[in-house]
Amino acid sequence: MRQQYALRTQMIMAVMGFVAFAIIFQIARLQNSYVTPVIKENERVGQFELQTIFPDRGEIYDRNGHLLAGNKTVYEIGVDLTTVKYPETIASTVSAKLGLDYSTILNDIQNPDEGVTYVVIADFVDLQKGDELKELKQQLKETAAEGTFGGLTGLGFKAHPQRSYPENSLASNVIGFVNREGRGYFGVEEKYNDLLAGNPVQVLVPIDPNKATEIAHVPNGTTLILTINRDLQSAAEDILDEALDTYGAKGGTIIIMDPQTGELLSIASTPRMDLNQFWEYGNIYENASDFNPAISTPYEPGSVLKILTMAAALDSGTATPGTTYMDTGSILVGGAWIHNWDGRAWGVQDMTGCLQHSLNVCMATLSTQMQAPLFYGYMSNFGLGHLTGVDLSGEAAGRLKSPGDSDWWPVDLGTNAFGQGVAATPLQIMTAVSAVANNGRSVMPRTLFAMVRDERQYNASAQYVGSPISEATADTLSEMLANSLEFEGSEALLPGYRIAGKTGTAEIPVNGFYDSSKTNASFIGWGPVDDPKFMIYVWLQEPSSSIWGSETAAPVFAEMAEKTVILLDIPPDNIRHQLVQQ
Repeated sequence: MRQQYALRTQMIMAVMGFVAFAIIFQIARLQNSYVTPVIKENERVGQFELQTIFPDRGEIYDRNGHLLAGNKTVYEIGVDLTTVKYPETIASTVSAKLGLDYSTILNDIQNPDEGVTYVVIADFVDLQKGDELKELKQQLKETAAEGTFGGLTGLGFKAHPQRSYPENSLASNVIGFVNREGRGYFGVEEKYNDLLAGNPVQVLVPIDPNKATEIAHVPNGTTLILTINRDLQSAAEDILDEALDTYGAKGGTIIIMDPQTGELLSIASTPRMDLNQFWEYGNIYENASDFNPAISTPYEPGSVLKILTMAAALDSGTATPGTTYMDTGSILVGGAWIHNWDGRAWGVQDMTGCLQHSLNVCMATLSTQMQAPLFYGYMSNFGLGHLTGVDLSGEAAGRLKSPGDSDWWPVDLGTNAFGQGVAATPLQIMTAVSAVANNGRSVMPRTLFAMVRDERQYNASAQYVGSPISEATADTLSEMLANSLEFEGSEALLPGYRIAGKTGTAEIPVNGFYDSSKTNASFIGWGPVDDPKFMIYVWLQEPSSSIWGSETAAPVFAEMAEKTVILLDIPPDNIRHQLVQQ
């Protein structure tokens, strides 16, 4: 009995095994015999056509919701060669409406490349002109003029988005532009190109336009909200343009940043361009670095760098605010004599007087006392010679020479202390000095305030790139700088607000020598001193009315600071203190 059951079991198992093998064999046969067809772009499959759908590029707004970069609808106008009846009529009508060459259009229609069934005769056509052509085509069709006058059968219209900049040249150095291939160049458009562009999707699109609702939805690119304040940006550009005219400068930059968060409220540079006419780029800029000098053009900043030398001296214990020295007007460093900017000997000076009178000899004295390893260690920690990490395309790192470099000489220890022989961008200087305004911590500058994706907003947060000095050093130096401006009666002062800052006048090297008649004039300042809400950097290239930063960049700073406190609604110090006490 048991043998019969065992035999039956074996037979059942054999049958089931055979069935399973047959199923597996059939699946393998079908997989090997069926080859998935490769569908090419624009190839028709039944009632569908494979197309790549590109999402609308994400928009760009300022921090208050002003549109800086968006999209507008334009037309691609083409001819379906399988249905065209009257090519001469199409050529004459389109050439008249769009100002194109009649012969070229007619030749494209009548002599297409082999196998071509559709030719593009115009793209990026203004919406209004495209609609006029569409309406004319419909009118000819309705009046049965196809056979008499010669209609526009075969003329096709494909609407698609084009990048649009409603503010034209405003903040152009920050935003950058998008070319007709959809690629971002410079600024935010290039830095965040992948996010803004989104992800294209290949889908089968119904040939029948009545079934267009069946087309798959493609999510738009990410929308960006910038830290830029549109009104402050506009004011900065106006003030900069006026300053170039007033002081005869060849170019310039004004940057406004929140030194506590790194948010860039404005970056105004020259020259600027209408972003809607991006093809004019080559006529405006000689080099890519000219597009946004604030981040791409290192230069010798001069005396604004004395802030960092003094910070290093105070933080390392090399000096205190009350430290004095005898200024004789010159000092020998590395076998070369270094002199004050005016050639004078200023006698006994403390460290505040050193800043107030911007004494080169004082700074060279401090750097030589610190010696090279300590001095250059501080300068590197401040970020000189390093990228700031700003989220804009095209940033340059500048140059900080140091012992061991082939072009470093012992005299550089003295001259670097007052900003000569050091190359930095305006934004690098701001990042470094932000440590003084922000309790010893350097902030990373940024233009991104938030991203919007799938109807959700993701806010960016402040980032810090280091703590090169202590909080005590930062507070002490801020007070010294504020006092030096007040004792001097600087033109950078803003009534009602305590401001800390420093001028810079740097001779420009030409063919290995410094030309005393050509300077870069700068001023960096921040306020209110006890709770900084803004930091402003002014750079004027080769002002001709005066070579001194105190007479050019400083008053521009004051004008910009006045506009800033108004637009940011920052009350005067006395009112602000009263509000805090209540």
